[in-house]
Amino acid sequence: MPDVDRRDMQGQQPVKHAAGKEQRPLPGRNNHAGNLSQPEKKLQEAVCVLLVELCERFTFFVIVCNMIIFCTVKLGYHNYQAAIVNMCFVGTSMLTPVLVGWLAECLVGRIKLVCICVFLHFLGTALLPLVAFPFEDIYIDKQHILHTLTKREQKIVFYFALLTASLGIGGIRAIVCPLSAYNLEDCGPKELLSFFNWFYWLVNLNSAVVFVSISYIQHSVARNLGFLIPFVSVLMAMITIHMVRGEMIYKPKTDSSLLTTFGVIASALKTCCVRYRYFSGGVTNWLDHAKENYGGQYNEIQVESTKSLARLFPLFAFQILYRTCIMQIPSGYYLQTMNSNLHFSGFVLPVAAMNVISIVPLLILVPVLECINSCLLSSKDTGHCPTTYIVVGQLSAALSMVVAGFSEIHRKHFPLVEQTLAEEVLLVSSMPCFHLAPQYILLGVAEALVTPSCSLLSFRLVPERIRGISMHFLTLFNGAGCFMGAFFVQTAHAGTQGNWFPHLLHEGKLERFFFFLASLMMVNTLGFWTTAPRYVNLNQEHTSEFRGSLPEEKLLKHEKAIKHYDSVLESSPIWSPMEKT
Repeated sequence: MPDVDRRDMQGQQPVKHAAGKEQRPLPGRNNHAGNLSQPEKKLQEAVCVLLVELCERFTFFVIVCNMIIFCTVKLGYHNYQAAIVNMCFVGTSMLTPVLVGWLAECLVGRIKLVCICVFLHFLGTALLPLVAFPFEDIYIDKQHILHTLTKREQKIVFYFALLTASLGIGGIRAIVCPLSAYNLEDCGPKELLSFFNWFYWLVNLNSAVVFVSISYIQHSVARNLGFLIPFVSVLMAMITIHMVRGEMIYKPKTDSSLLTTFGVIASALKTCCVRYRYFSGGVTNWLDHAKENYGGQYNEIQVESTKSLARLFPLFAFQILYRTCIMQIPSGYYLQTMNSNLHFSGFVLPVAAMNVISIVPLLILVPVLECINSCLLSSKDTGHCPTTYIVVGQLSAALSMVVAGFSEIHRKHFPLVEQTLAEEVLLVSSMPCFHLAPQYILLGVAEALVTPSCSLLSFRLVPERIRGISMHFLTLFNGAGCFMGAFFVQTAHAGTQGNWFPHLLHEGKLERFFFFLASLMMVNTLGFWTTAPRYVNLNQEHTSEFRGSLPEEKLLKHEKAIKHYDSVLESSPIWSPMEKT
């Protein structure tokens, strides 16, 4: 990994209270953390963050991996309803970090908010065993206790638990494990691409460990899985409290806010409508209407920063449909796997094991891409790499949808057999589930190419002061992709009377839904390919030009020049050689 990791967290200050006073040790805290050397403290921080993220992802993926089985087998939902619930939960968990991050910056202190989110996370995970998630009955050792909640009460508690858990997940991701906490301001495009490659490689390695653990638990001690979720949440809370007491929660630098960005857009739209109605327009960009000298409410720095961010909106928009395709792993692909033969070498393979197949290509491709970036590409060629990777990755996602459609046709040619899943006997295809591996692999390749490249463009192509806002917008559009997937499922089921997303897969045409997504993804890829050159040009010219065009940054440059001039005068002798003579 590049030198970015060694600069991680440098220059950042510990969290301060709202009153502006420096943070003091909590009551009863020993001074061991203060006696640690800097390398030891940074190592302890890294281990704590890794453990917190591991616990958070474990609880998150346990919920996602068991959602469809629980909703279909235990709550009696249709397949499309269970898929919608799962995608909405994932989408909400993507959007809540943005909300919590804004609350931490503007309204509530970070320490107080992280404690609230840890409590919400525990509350949500503790309520899941109450509704006997992921199974209908509660098991304590060998004693079998039938829960007494009615279906309606069970659904109410279940949805409340999902909501509180997603809010807790958002707080952990935004405050304890924020991507914006890394000190990446001085990195070039090549270093940034390398950082994001390895960052998402570590994230997916973490996910692979989680999925393997979930698969083992589902196979061995599945009846006690519901009680394991709150236990892991308590473990995560203890590590987080240790980080708070050890002053390991850091606040990333922020110079702007989401409210300011949305305010600039709203002010520009309002002023633009008024001027077009009563006056003629006289600005080169519609966002200029938000400037004070054009009748708006915002200064030039805020508007120019928003204009830079607005240039990335097409990039963000093209990620919505891509994220919809990725969301087929916990929805459409999951249903295909659940309705295939899971028996392998004498035991039933957990459905979560198939998710590992989609992660393996990413773990393999990232080192290969790093070799390509470091050996074959110069710094000038780096600008073309991200857009090329995104185009190839989106084509891989479209191809995955096509393969999934043909796999569904192939799966229905096999005879039906009985298979026990979550203590229910289901009629499934006798096709081995490993026949579905190619579609998982193609989506894994897509993730290895698209996600780091989009993060690089979102981070690099905007001024320093709004890079965190740019990453928030990328997250918002990714969350919108999850809800778009839920909308497509609902529309496909309602428009075809359940034929395109059937409750019994062998009686419907699920492959047509995959072919529909593949066709949309091809159009999406073509659209991004036509707009890709503008981001290559921005990568080469816009960053340097725009950074120097803001009055604030020009002033900083002049201040640095004055300080350098003063230092030269101070270090020089009082009388120059000419004056001595």
